[in-house]
Amino acid sequence: MHPHSAVLAFPPPAAVESAAWLEQKLRYYADAWDVAQDLARQIEDIVVIDARSSAAYASGHIVGAVSFPHRTMTAESTATLDRSKVYITYCDGIGCNGSTKAAWKLACLGFQVKELIGGLDFWLRDGHPVNTGDAPGHWPETASAPTCGC
Repeated sequence: MHPHSAVLAFPPPAAVESAAWLEQKLRYYADAWDVAQDLARQIEDIVVIDARSSAAYASGHIVGAVSFPHRTMTAESTATLDRSKVYITYCDGIGCNGSTKAAWKLACLGFQVKELIGGLDFWLRDGHPVNTGDAPGHWPETASAPTCGC
């Protein structure tokens, strides 16, 4: 025990435990850079879902994202979704749980899901492209390849 260390007051798990837990965490979440990279490469195995209201979507959304407010997700409204895709949900940011609600609803309905860490807020902070209006938009040809400092 380290009485003077706030960090070490609870000892870290064994390396094998950490590796297993962190692997699980990566299975549930994607960050803005990874999503941007896949969108720029036109990876067709993922679909980005904006889980906010239609009005919020129209005011600005991730390029290529489709509007599907979490409040409207039901077995009926998701019937035409492709079950072979992985759905990446997002909302405004870490202060909003709309993406969690959307991911939970989709998972309960049998879809594979991940949440975008930090939502639209982190997407914008990283300088990735956005679109306005009702159309998803396309990744701009003039956009530079996503870069990440981590």
